[in-house]
Amino acid sequence: MADFQVVVADPESGETFQRDIEGQDANRFMGKSIGDEVDGNAVGLSGYTLAITGGSDNTGRAMRPDVSGPNVKAVLLTGGTGYKPERDGERRRITVRGREISDETRQINAKITARGDESIEDLLGEGDGEDEE
Repeated sequence: MADFQVVVADPESGETFQRDIEGQDANRFMGKSIGDEVDGNAVGLSGYTLAITGGSDNTGRAMRPDVSGPNVKAVLLTGGTGYKPERDGERRRITVRGREISDETRQINAKITARGDESIEDLLGEGDGEDEE
């Protein structure tokens, strides 16, 4: 059974929220690709819509939107997700994961594209003064 950590970004406020999901909620993400939209109920945001923006697998390899399928592939990169060149013109063959979510995926990055009626803090139960000591 797949279980994921979903990091949800709120573009309006700039905040991010992390949720661990498993079971039926995790199955809603299986087979989806970067750029696909998912119902926010999977992470506790009823009425919201999320767009998948990226992720990584259990070894930390980044998912790339330009690599098809869920498999690991070695691609020649000049920069972008998964590789930052140290000088101009540098290229390297880097092992990355494809854009499709599978059992090997551990973290999914998503952003809010459509908002619901309730606030995020009310739905997720955050902002209750948990950081105060």
